[in-house]
Amino acid sequence: MKKIIQAKIYKGEKYYVAECLDLPVVSQGKTLDETVENIREAIGLHLEGENLADWDILPDFCILVNLELEPIHAKA
Repeated sequence: MKKIIQAKIYKGEKYYVAECLDLPVVSQGKTLDETVENIREAIGLHLEGENLADWDILPDFCILVNLELEPIHAKA
């Protein structure tokens, strides 16, 4: 069973976008802090009332968020 739920955050056209890799959950925010809080809330709402064993998730799970940075191109 999983103790860690993974999500990634990347810069969208206007806002930061957070996609959960382990659950069908997506959220967004204007700032990184807002995006992290929104994805945490969205995961909680998604799992509310669910049997976590059905999702193969331990009750005391953590959320691990990776931030994808835009590529930097070196100037010659």
